[in-house]
Amino acid sequence: MRKLLAYPLSVIFYLCFGLTLVIFHVIQWVSFNVFGYKGLKISVDGLQFFIMRCLNLLGTRISFYNPYTISTDRPLIIVSNHQSMYDISPIMWYLRKHHVKFVSKQELGKGIPSISFNLRHGGSVLIDRKNPRQSLSAMMKFGDYIEKTKRAAVIFPEGTRSKDGVPRPFKTKGLEMLIKKVPSALIVPITINNSWKMLRYGNFPMGIGNHMKFTVHKPLEITNFTDKVELIQHVEETIVEAIEK
Repeated sequence: MRKLLAYPLSVIFYLCFGLTLVIFHVIQWVSFNVFGYKGLKISVDGLQFFIMRCLNLLGTRISFYNPYTISTDRPLIIVSNHQSMYDISPIMWYLRKHHVKFVSKQELGKGIPSISFNLRHGGSVLIDRKNPRQSLSAMMKFGDYIEKTKRAAVIFPEGTRSKDGVPRPFKTKGLEMLIKKVPSALIVPITINNSWKMLRYGNFPMGIGNHMKFTVHKPLEITNFTDKVELIQHVEETIVEAIEK
């Protein structure tokens, strides 16, 4: 019965989701070309809000638990597990004052209304996972940008999305590079739960009635860890231990 109900709700969701991306693509283009980064930032924040409202059409609830007051005067390296594309909007919306940017694969930089435009023009980095030289150079420039602007970099060290919620081992090279290039940053671990259930049946129909949960863990000072391998291991353990079985 649940899956049967998911079919008509998924049609409604995709219509609203697609329309939202198309409308905000135009809004972003105008905002960026007329008002620059500030205009783009406001339009991107609006996009995340409306994407979450589209998810509500599926009976999705979103809880974002952050008991910490995190300064906007320092850069952040946000490290999280990754369960679906729907992880993105809540992180961007609830941490919007930190100007969240992403480490993304280059394939996402074209062909997707709104999303590709923001990735190309909003400060995120697009890497070619088949080209280590390009990835290294891009990550170094991205790290310098985050350090200089005091914004927030989000990285999903698993490298790909978990389809069943079970975390994959962290690939640490990208995170190691960010730690090296953004020495003044706070490391902010985040655990995501139940986002994978949005795609429990595949792309169609969507999962319905899910409760997506985001838990922000205690920010960590890089300088408190002389061994960066130990720091990354601590971050991974913190995130994984809070994943619901």
